[in-house]
Amino acid sequence: MLVVVPTPIGNRQDITLRALESLKSADLIAAEDTRHSGLLLQHLGIKKPFLSLHGHNESSRCSEVAERIAGGATVALITDAGTPGISDPGRRLVETCVARSLLVTVLPGPCAAVTALVGSGFPCDRFFFGGFLPVKSGRRHRELSEAAARSETSVFYESPHRLTKTLAALTEVAPTRKLCVARELTKTFEEYRRGTAAELLAHYEAHPPKGEITLLIAGAETEPGE
Repeated sequence: MLVVVPTPIGNRQDITLRALESLKSADLIAAEDTRHSGLLLQHLGIKKPFLSLHGHNESSRCSEVAERIAGGATVALITDAGTPGISDPGRRLVETCVARSLLVTVLPGPCAAVTALVGSGFPCDRFFFGGFLPVKSGRRHRELSEAAARSETSVFYESPHRLTKTLAALTEVAPTRKLCVARELTKTFEEYRRGTAAELLAHYEAHPPKGEITLLIAGAETEPGE
């Protein structure tokens, strides 16, 4: 069986009782970064065999892991933080197991996109999640323009090194739109900062951001009479 186990996005106390039990009972843990996950498991008092499964080797490792599951092993899949498969490795392994009719179970748990969405105060009954914004400016500008045209809230992950460039682009494509930068969620310096693109740009130019960042763009307001 493959067990997809979300891990804390910052605060280690966010690990669930079911996640703990799944990690303790697994025969093997497939981890995005065995060194990073090793620190978490050491903190939790769990010792298990490790196998690395990350973005560069997932395609080649899927068959190996699936073979172990087919042979009766229980494999727990974790990434550095959050839910595997959500802008993290894991989708291909789940797809491989499903194609081979192997049992897959997914535990509920931490996800930065959902945490930030709820904390933003923006409508969250319907939303668009775009993962990490493109690195190249042209593609990023198009992605932001599409977000500005949506009626629902758009959620993206962004690097702290590119945040000001993204906010500068938003001053052009959505100058009056409500935005929220959710930073370092669940950690000591957790921050939700809301405002227009110009307001947020001025702040982060004066205070260069650090840490994990989720950017939320409120949906376009419906015109009266529509």
